Amino acid sequence: MCARTKVRYEEELCGAQEENQRQRQLLDAVYKQPRVVLNRADVSEKYRCPERREPEFPGVKEEEDLQPLQVKEEEQPQPPNIKKEERLPPYIKEEEHFTELPVTAVHLKTEDECQYEENKGAELPSSSSRQQTTTEDDEDQADNRLPPMSDGEDASHSLHTSDYEQFDGDVTCHTDSKRWKCSQCGKTFGYKCHLRTHLIGHTVFAEKGNLKIHTRIHTGEKPFACSVCGQTFAHKGRLKIHTRTHTGEKPFACSVCGQNFAEKGNLKIHTRIHTGEKPFACSVCGQNFARKENLKIHMRTHTGEKPFACSVCGQIFAHKGSLKIHTRTHTGEKPFACSVCGQNFAEKGNLKIHTRIHTGEKPFACSVCGQNFAQRGDLKIHTRTHAGEKPFACSVCGQNFAEKGNLKIHTRIHTGEKPFACSVCGQKFARKESLKIHMRTHTGEKPFACSVCGQIFAHKGHLKIHTRIHTGEKPFACSVCGQTFAKKGNLKIHTRIHTGEKPFACSVCGQTFAQKRDLKIHTRTHTGEKPFACSVCGQTFARKEKLKIHTRTHTGEKSFACSVCGQNFARKENLKIHTRTHTGEKPFACSVCGQTFAHKLSLKRHTRIHTGEKPFACSVCGQNFARKENLKIHTRTHTGEKPFTCSLCCQRFPSKAEAERHECAGENSSDE
Repeated sequence: MCARTKVRYEEELCGAQEENQRQRQLLDAVYKQPRVVLNRADVSEKYRCPERREPEFPGVKEEEDLQPLQVKEEEQPQPPNIKKEERLPPYIKEEEHFTELPVTAVHLKTEDECQYEENKGAELPSSSSRQQTTTEDDEDQADNRLPPMSDGEDASHSLHTSDYEQFDGDVTCHTDSKRWKCSQCGKTFGYKCHLRTHLIGHTVFAEKGNLKIHTRIHTGEKPFACSVCGQTFAHKGRLKIHTRTHTGEKPFACSVCGQNFAEKGNLKIHTRIHTGEKPFACSVCGQNFARKENLKIHMRTHTGEKPFACSVCGQIFAHKGSLKIHTRTHTGEKPFACSVCGQNFAEKGNLKIHTRIHTGEKPFACSVCGQNFAQRGDLKIHTRTHAGEKPFACSVCGQNFAEKGNLKIHTRIHTGEKPFACSVCGQKFARKESLKIHMRTHTGEKPFACSVCGQIFAHKGHLKIHTRIHTGEKPFACSVCGQTFAKKGNLKIHTRIHTGEKPFACSVCGQTFAQKRDLKIHTRTHTGEKPFACSVCGQTFARKEKLKIHTRTHTGEKSFACSVCGQNFARKENLKIHTRTHTGEKPFACSVCGQTFAHKLSLKRHTRIHTGEKPFACSVCGQNFARKENLKIHTRTHTGEKPFTCSLCCQRFPSKAEAERHECAGENSSDE
């Protein structure tokens, strides 16, 4: 019995040496070829299941670390019957416990060798019934008869085992056809590597914990709750980051500017401000962004997607932040307050812009004229004054505007809309700025003062126009006659002299006027209104200019002097008319007879000769006159007033003309 055991042991030892040599040759051949396949080690026929052949595993990647076997020929290796521990992932379950069979180490074969082995296996005759029925107990007895391994042999064998465990290909054969079960779908497999390949189709997650976290996206589960505010999270890491909002902890600091952040990702994004890195590019227009989220929002400008809708009015937005800001128009929330004046704002950006009113900061400068602005939008609008760009056109009259807001205000001319009403008198305005200016008529506020003369104004535009009196600036010129004006409105009114346009008509008599102001003054002739009273004599006037001229009769002021003869006049218009006596200019011609006049009023009086018009009637006798002066003289016949006196005989006359025609007897007697 002992001799038989010794012979058997020597045969097995020689077989192991030959097997190791053959495996070394096969590995050398594999390293010379890029494509490899992983095969089960050759197992002696008495351990092989008769109803199954060991499958091939063509899915082994080239990147796997394949190391050649290191077998020392001078050492005597033990028979390759060392059992291997199977380490399974937590989601792989064994259907049942089974006895592991001893297997040889795994070796690699080329495709040609695999094909040859299959053909060879098909031609092999069936084993004897005695060999097929050898029990595991017999093998255990044989193993027990083996001598113990030395330290060197144990180390060598362990090295071989660890090398082979890298392949996970030493699947143990069992009489049960399929012993590997998928915990997700329940499907079973005969080999572990097949199960692993199958699991890749289920998920891209390497660990069961990651899959569990991912599943919460579908289930909505948020098991981690904040102990301060109660907000829940699906991931423990997100709760940890959220907690920093309460503690104020910001553990991640920028190495350039020192700014701190609560999240490492935010620090990474912030760093791109310093590096200028913009790794996310738009596939449509090529614009680059530092944040992926900004690229996603930008893409909506191309797709037109607006996924965020207001639950109150239904307005949709491309950005969630825009919806949040819009919602404040319904709630009235203004969470951002100015630390100087206390004014509240719905948007943080508006507060930042407002703060520049107090600081005087104007960071945006025009590259053409150098003018500075507090807002980038104002600079953009200003730039159009240089470029002449007016991109906003009225759909009704076609008028173009440089600002969208001006177009919106202009549209109210056509619609008649006046949304801004005065809380005092109820007067309505099309522009908010006009209402603000109007309110100063009630409050008496005049916040704009002239730096030269100290005169104050309720409107900044009025101060600007007034300043031109001191500077002599007249930037608006008539394209017909070249006359210049300090105010654009005056140029517009002047242009009507050339065009003959009189757009303002009296609703009582139908008379038309070139200026709205003239119509307003004319209306007073029908109403009898004279709102301007002299503080000296109490005389009232329908026009403010008339009161101003009248006041000079009390003060004796004649501030307008003729440059030719030096004569002074209380009215600028009188000086202008007087100047024509030196120049001989008579610009006003009668359309009937062609007679010319130096004064427009003289032409008007003359025209009545042709028309027979006598608009001035006596309130006593009803007699009509063509001239107001003639009615005034006639009225004295009823009142008996004779204001003109002869300096010689002291005779009095109702008119200056009669006094001049008087032939004084004293004068004749003295001449004689």
